Amino acid sequence: MTSSAAKQKASPDSPGCLVRALASTLRADPTLEAVTINAAREKISVATLGRPDEAALAGQISQTVEKAQSVFPCGLLQGTENCETCAAPLSADERKNLTIQREGDSATIARVTCPTAPRFWRWRDLPFPKFVQRDAALHDTGEHIGEWKWQLLCAALCLVFGIAAWAITPRGVAPTPMGYVFFALAYLAGGWFAAEELWERLSEQGGLDVHFLMLFVAVGAASIGAWAEGATLLFLFSFAGSLEHYALERTQREIRSLFRDTPKTAVLVDEQGREHEIAVETIRPGMRLLVKPGGQFPVDAEISKGRTAADESNLTGEAAPVEKSVGDPVLAGTINLWGAVETSALRPAAESALQKIIHLIKEAQQHKAPAQRFTDRFSATYTYLIIGLSFAMFFVWWLGMGLAPFKSPIAGQPGLSAFYRTMTLLVVASPCALVLSIPSAVLAAIAWGARHGILIRGGAAVEKLAEVQIVAMDKTGTLTTGDLAVEKVESFPPGRENEVARLAYSLEKLSTHPLARAITRHGKQHGLESVAFDHFESVTGEGLRASRGGRVSRLGGRDWFNTGRHGNTIAQVTATDAGFSEVWIEEEELLGRVILRDDIRPQARAVVEELRREGLRSVVLTGDRQAAADHLQSELRLDEVRAELKPEGKVSAIRSLSDGGRRVAMVGDGVNDAPSLAAAHVGVAMGARGSDAALEQADVVLMHDRLENFLAAFRLSQRARRIIRQNLVISLGTVAVLVTFATLGKIPLPLGVVGHEGSTVVVVMNSLRLLLGKGRA
Repeated sequence: MTSSAAKQKASPDSPGCLVRALASTLRADPTLEAVTINAAREKISVATLGRPDEAALAGQISQTVEKAQSVFPCGLLQGTENCETCAAPLSADERKNLTIQREGDSATIARVTCPTAPRFWRWRDLPFPKFVQRDAALHDTGEHIGEWKWQLLCAALCLVFGIAAWAITPRGVAPTPMGYVFFALAYLAGGWFAAEELWERLSEQGGLDVHFLMLFVAVGAASIGAWAEGATLLFLFSFAGSLEHYALERTQREIRSLFRDTPKTAVLVDEQGREHEIAVETIRPGMRLLVKPGGQFPVDAEISKGRTAADESNLTGEAAPVEKSVGDPVLAGTINLWGAVETSALRPAAESALQKIIHLIKEAQQHKAPAQRFTDRFSATYTYLIIGLSFAMFFVWWLGMGLAPFKSPIAGQPGLSAFYRTMTLLVVASPCALVLSIPSAVLAAIAWGARHGILIRGGAAVEKLAEVQIVAMDKTGTLTTGDLAVEKVESFPPGRENEVARLAYSLEKLSTHPLARAITRHGKQHGLESVAFDHFESVTGEGLRASRGGRVSRLGGRDWFNTGRHGNTIAQVTATDAGFSEVWIEEEELLGRVILRDDIRPQARAVVEELRREGLRSVVLTGDRQAAADHLQSELRLDEVRAELKPEGKVSAIRSLSDGGRRVAMVGDGVNDAPSLAAAHVGVAMGARGSDAALEQADVVLMHDRLENFLAAFRLSQRARRIIRQNLVISLGTVAVLVTFATLGKIPLPLGVVGHEGSTVVVVMNSLRLLLGKGRA
């Protein structure tokens, strides 16, 4: 599999500019004739001639549009033909091959072809991708920042005006004119935000919720002369609302704090060695960037000159500096501590590890837990049921029990009114606490994880992780460090070691496997020159194959070469000892291997022991040799190892481990792990440097390859599940008790309000305990 950098090199027009990205797609796919985009209607249509692979074409177009728009909105969607990234119109050569036409909100980019060709085009619609704009991702959290302060102010004003009105109103007597004024001000202050949220819901969804119940009860209380009870209700409701918004905003603040200071500019070093300050969004792969001590790395890059250390705590939660030298990767948003270094950009800002994290967190906040989806559906139906029940009980109390319909006949005893009891029932039966019981816990868990280097992709992952019984793990990069080092380069016969190293370096530059990173770093540190290939491909489960000038080069494991021209020679070479890895390289008569050392993670044994104490079974699924797997099992005392597995073999292993309803978590980092991550009950990807394919399939991402964070995530999930259950018991139990007393007429409206709002606050505060925990169950 080629790296992101290699992909960008193969398609230099793709990042940032939608027009040029689509033009590149048109050139690459001869069956694609035109693309029409209507941003206002969120519609994409494509025209083809021939028989394309429709699924692949749809995915490619959607991905192209999403990637381009995530950097800058292109002129194609803004009514111009300019590229917003470079602020320049299309070149004359580009106009020879394509046309751009606009009709209203639609823009079409098409090949230049004969006038009759469009008659034979076949048009079809594609789903419009959801864009995550860079700035919006940083600021749009779903909550109005600081709103809780205004809600708290309104609650305080409601309290002050309510007390003033109550103080000047004699008991059992209607309020004085000034008393009415103070009560009106109290109602206005206490009901302002409730009315605002009710209006937003009605205009957007057309349904009722608890805000309607609260306002209805307050107005109803005033209509029967119970002004003080209505003011009490609105004060407690607005006060509880301010506390809820504060709690949720604190959860969001934990996340926003990770990304508040993302770099906006970078220092570009041109070919003459001159320095220029440029916007981060204009950085392209291969650009030379200077980062001075104390500055932030603007994009994911690789050290090309100098040495330093990086503070990666904002991404990983690890406070210890990470040493960086030539060939080592650095991550966008992390801090360069002490050395001035030159770096080579690996990918655009929109594709950096930092932006991936932001995207994952945004996505996580939108993915609701199964239990939350149930309560969302239940709460809407429940609200209407309570309104119907209260309406029915009004007639039971009035006609069946003989209570006064509206005004109590005895001053100071409002409970003798059927309408008063109805209002009380409406309040105590409202599902405020139930609605907040699950999302408050889920958001708190996501925030705690983000702050400690654990990215949880939504409420479903929070719930599912606690159910795991078996933990399957990849070997390289998971239980081992993945930071491999080249131990030795050999050729057969000896004497051509430099050619082997150079060829291995040239091939591995185009791969993302941990072995490739080690060989690439070795080549750069030794100043090896790379070889240019005419063709390159990744052979799934085997290795890499490339050609140049009619000569075919191959790089991969021993088994791939056993049946080739060098099979006899390879059979006579002793395999590496356990704990070492080997990569074979051949090109015509040239044969050699690179031996790499891969150390077991220092914390791996402790993690495996902790898994056993938690009652979890540990299994390793690896494509490595059986001898290396057995060595790993004896060193770490694993429950089971399965070696020499190709990607499809890992998927089969996951399915067999899942027999009998057992829940399996798969931990991996590479492209070859992506299918098994998708097949597992919970997929866990290692680190911000994990492959795009692994991150896409993962439910949980462990930053900085910190394996011990899996235990923290598992314990966090258990705590979250327990707190969710506690919240449900508190919310439903409180409703059951209060409704029982309300139907018996044994609870006054103010006490019902206190019980109702108190349970809501308790639920939210109980969820916030997740922010203070240490991940232990």
